[in-house]
This record gives sequence, structure tokens and C-alpha cells, in this order.
Amino acid sequence: MLSLDADPAVVLTRLGQQLDETYQLLAQRLPENASASIEEVDGKARLVLLLDEAQDEPASLRQLRVDVAARLPKVDLPDLLLDVHRWTGFADEFQHLSERRSRVEHLPMSVCAVLLSEACNVGLAAVAQPEREALRPSRLSWVSQNYVRAETIAAANARLVDFQSTLPDLPDWGKGYVASVDGMRFRVLVKSIHSGQNPRYFGVGSGVTYLNFVADQFTSFHGIVVPGTLRDSLYALDGLIEQNTTLQPRQLISDTGASSYLIFGLFSLLGYQFSPELAGLPERRYWRLNAQTDYGALNAIATNRIQSRLIAAHWDDLLRIAGSLMTRQVRASDLIKVLGVAPKSSVVRALEHFGRISYTQHLLTYHDDPVYRRVIGTQRNRQEARHSLGRALFQGERGELRQHYLAGMEDQLGALGLVMNAIIVWNSRYISLVLAQLRAKGKVVNPEDAKRLSPLKYAHIHLKGRYHFSLDDQTRPEKLRKLRDPDALDD
Repeated sequence: MLSLDADPAVVLTRLGQQLDETYQLLAQRLPENASASIEEVDGKARLVLLLDEAQDEPASLRQLRVDVAARLPKVDLPDLLLDVHRWTGFADEFQHLSERRSRVEHLPMSVCAVLLSEACNVGLAAVAQPEREALRPSRLSWVSQNYVRAETIAAANARLVDFQSTLPDLPDWGKGYVASVDGMRFRVLVKSIHSGQNPRYFGVGSGVTYLNFVADQFTSFHGIVVPGTLRDSLYALDGLIEQNTTLQPRQLISDTGASSYLIFGLFSLLGYQFSPELAGLPERRYWRLNAQTDYGALNAIATNRIQSRLIAAHWDDLLRIAGSLMTRQVRASDLIKVLGVAPKSSVVRALEHFGRISYTQHLLTYHDDPVYRRVIGTQRNRQEARHSLGRALFQGERGELRQHYLAGMEDQLGALGLVMNAIIVWNSRYISLVLAQLRAKGKVVNPEDAKRLSPLKYAHIHLKGRYHFSLDDQTRPEKLRKLRDPDALDD
């Protein structure tokens, strides 16, 4: 499962060769590298990286965005959710807590109404319609209590993620191999042992963080609610190991707060690439496995030795740790908490030294390869744009949580993540239709421009104050909505 040799010498020899090649490649390219250079600061050599300049947006991209925005149909959020259910059947994943085979009439509409009320933080009263059986307050309350929970939200979310990844004619946003993790902060206005304090984010109160794992296709494949602002690194592996979609992300991007030698070691053992966007690059330490290898100008920074003997001595322990994580005998976050309280343990030190190999490779590649830096920056921007959509959705009650218990927080924020994914699926499908229409009319659509379109836009979606669930004949299962005429007067 791990593709690791039981003999540590074999693994360390292979990793040592890869690390040597990465050092030497950067050293060879350093004279022509316009961004990276070796500088002496306070008598010590430092590898310094200049910030990449922002890419100019070509006129063709700006025009394409205008063309797409002018053609996307305007839609109310309830209609959007029912559209996506017709395409994917995601609401069918909501099964009764105890009577799993029982079904009631128009259940998908009731489920979508409950999900909307949770995602918009407006309460059930805002979506209730007493004159309709599916939207009566008693029905919605019953559905909320018996159908909407973490298990069914995760199953419905998997349907959306898998559907979006198979849509034809989408821009080449990615294949699902790259992902990122970052947290949205929410103040909790009620007393709860499951929230934590942080004056920077919550003022004098307390709150929680909703960690989102977002694929390069924009959809979120996993979410975790944690008290306060605990470091993302504690939960970074949980999202990759526990997610239940068909996506297979191999590279995870994060901010500096999620990085440590221990995390690099665990990611490397499990075959994942950890690519955090690190702060304070000139002060970082660089490590080597082979003491005698010549790295040219980089010898001045490659002054720290990785203890290969320590790694070899505890190789069986490291394999046991990795095997326990892959077979889900233990959660990664629980394991990291245990290892974190025993920093002087020889096993922990061996894992940290193993992590220094991939950590150094990441630093060297980040300085050497502008494409690698751009992938990281692009995915981080996508994550931030998704947070903006989440804030626009979660607009009721001043965007503050009022759940006392962890299960309630997980259900509500899980519903928020699910509705965001529904918006992404709906936008993705209509973006592909718009691009097809433009091409049919003879317009040349540059694939590089199409890649920079985003399904996170929501100006055409009515998010606030109109929560009536009713559909007319234009949204029958065999039909899609009409694209807008960009020359028609806007109503």
C-alpha cells in the first residue's frame, strides 16, 4: 500500500539521490534564475527569493469573462439546488436515521429547503410555506432532525464532487490530483465547550474553524470543524485519508501554519506531497543526507545533516505508524497530538529527520521552479475565492454560529459546504454550455483563458431573501435553462 521497501537502506539511498539531484539542478540554474540568489546576511549565506510578478490578464480573458457572465442564467438559490438534484440525485442520499427505507413524497424539496436554511443561516421559518406539504414547518423540522447529519451530508457531497469531475467540455482546471486546506472562522454566540478563544478572529468571544479541503476542480471533498483556531497541520492528513469521493489528491497545499518536520515526514511516508506556502524563506534551514556531495554554490546553505542512522534504527516503527494511518486504525490528528507531546522520543525525532528530506526538496523546488510556485499560488487563490462565496452564503445572523454542540456545528457547516459545491456544479455545467455556444458562433476561445474562469461567481444567483421552492416547465429533467441573451435588456 505504501510502496516502501522494508529495508531502510534502499529507501534512504533512493531519497538521497533525489535530494542530490534537486540540489544540483537548482545550483546549475542559479546563475540564470532571475528570482533566486545566494546572499550573505549577517555573515551567513541565505537563499533569497524575489516575489513573482502577477501575470497580466490578456484582453481576450477579460472579454471572455464578460461574455460568460452575460450569458449565465439568473437563478434563485432554491431553483439551483433542485436543478442540481435533478442532475445528480444528491438529495436521495439523505436517509432516515432509523427507518432508512422509508420515503415521503417530495422529500428532495424538503431536504433542499433544510440545507438552504442551514447554509444561509436563516432558520427554517425563512423557507417554510405552510400551504405546501413538503415545506410545512413540521415537515422541515422532522427532516432536519432525522435526515440531515454528517453521514448523509458526506454521501451527498461525494455525489456532487464525482459528478462535477465527469462533466464534459469543462475548462482544464485540474484532474483532482492537487488540493489545498484552509479554514473559515466563525464566531459562536452561545456557550459551548466546542468553541475556542482567539482575540484576533473572535474578539472577546469564542469560535470555531471550518477546515475545507478543496480540489483543483474547485469542489470541496472534505470538511472538519475544530474548536478555536487549532493548527491546520493537526488535521491535514485526515481530509486526504477519510474523504469518500473518487478524487485522488496526491499534493496538498496549505499556509505556513500547517507546516512542521513531523507533518512533512508523515506525508512522505504515506506517499503524499506536502506543499505549504512558507513564510520567512531566507531564514529556513536546508538539510542534506550525503555529507560529501558537492552542491556548488548551495554548499553554503546545505550545512545541516539528516540523521540517516536514526531513521534506519526506527524504520519498522515508522512503517507501523504509516500502516496504522492507511488502514484507519488511528486518526492522523489523534496520532499527531500524541507525537507532539513527546518531542524528545527517538521515534518522533526519526520521523522529523525523515520529514526534513521532503521539506528540503520542497524548499529547493519552490526556489527553482516558477510553475511549482504558480500551482501553489493558484490553488491558494481558489481556496480564498471559495471562502468569499461561503461568507456571501452564510449571511444570516451576522454570519455567526448559534449551535451549542459539535454535531450541530458539523451539520450546519457541512450543509454550507454542500450548498457551495452545488453552486460550483451548477456554474460549471452552464459555463461549459456558454463556451460551447460561443464556439458555435465562431468565437475563438483560448483554452488558457478558459482555465482562468471560475465557477465560484455568484452575481447571477439570488442568495438573499427569496426562498420559494417552485419550478416551472423549463426545468423538467430533460431540459436546461436558457442562456441569457447578452444584448437583451436586463430585468
